[in-house]
Amino acid sequence: MGLNEKPLSTLHERASYDLDDFEVPTGREEAWRFTPLSRLKGLHTGKAAPEGHVVVDVDAAPEVTVETVGRDDPRLGKAYVPADRVSAQAYNSFEKATVITVPREAVTSKPTVLTLTGSGDGAAYGHILVKVEPMAEALVVLDHKGSAVYADNVEFVVGDGATLRVVSLQDWDDDAVHVSHHHAQLAKDASFRGFVVTLGGDLVRLSPSVSYTGPGGDADLAGVYFVDAGQHLEHRLLVDHSQPNCKSNVDYRGALQGEQAHAVWIGDVIIRVEAEGTDTYELNRNLILTDGARADSVPNLEILTGEVAGAGHASTSGRLDDEHIFYLQARGIPFDEARRLVIRGFLGQLIEKIQIEEIRDRVMSAVEAELAR
Repeated sequence: MGLNEKPLSTLHERASYDLDDFEVPTGREEAWRFTPLSRLKGLHTGKAAPEGHVVVDVDAAPEVTVETVGRDDPRLGKAYVPADRVSAQAYNSFEKATVITVPREAVTSKPTVLTLTGSGDGAAYGHILVKVEPMAEALVVLDHKGSAVYADNVEFVVGDGATLRVVSLQDWDDDAVHVSHHHAQLAKDASFRGFVVTLGGDLVRLSPSVSYTGPGGDADLAGVYFVDAGQHLEHRLLVDHSQPNCKSNVDYRGALQGEQAHAVWIGDVIIRVEAEGTDTYELNRNLILTDGARADSVPNLEILTGEVAGAGHASTSGRLDDEHIFYLQARGIPFDEARRLVIRGFLGQLIEKIQIEEIRDRVMSAVEAELAR
């Protein structure tokens, strides 16, 4: 299957299953200008040696069905069409896919946890499909760990009136490279809540996206990241409003410390002509804790109809507020503790939205460990 006949928009013009439809990135393209291509270890050129391994272990809720299927399974690739070369490479290279199905009207009694553990020096490719049938409710966790050079695509298909909550943790070893696309397709009156936590890895480039196939869909995308010296953590979001009376809200926050710590956040929202009544807002905030760290934040909003309920975006990057620190110090709190309190409050407002206590505590502990460095 070749290039899509219908371009996504002026923001995202290309989507195809065919690897030949994408040229090898040079770094001059808008979609790749922030990514250090030399650190992708061949994922973007197709020259990465396929000698790595990422094992997927599933601890499933009893109400769901878990399958391991071949790449010829007709359910795969229906919700998401690759939008860049690495995504297309992953789609054409994976051998087995994991399919999670939540039956109609089922309400899962516990989270379904997928643990992805990397090993080996070469590249690995994967594919995951989570299908939530109409009126069902589920909570899914993607937990990434180990050492890997890994590219994958994840499809979330949310049926009429269904609700899916997803927590994705990127807690890789320091040498890992991960390029991933997460796509949520929302049917009529469907609800999707996605929370991303990115802490580990040498280079992580995660691209969450949302599309709608019926009116009344509601998407909430939140994320927290902490960037250390030398790390490159990149999040590229796309919300494509093509149905009337749908909502989306995006809120990502990051903290950076250390020489050449680099965070990239790109937030694209498209409101098409037919998407009257859209209500959308996107926000990115970055807290730069030391000299030598850099945050690039680019919100984009493309509106093709005048009949919207609300549309806006905001982006801020800056250092700790001296007034906040002074306020705490004036009450007898030492500087280092005051600094930690402000940072914890900044990130904790989002971390509190994680509904699984164990994961919430794990993320807060990881942030504490970063601050203690």
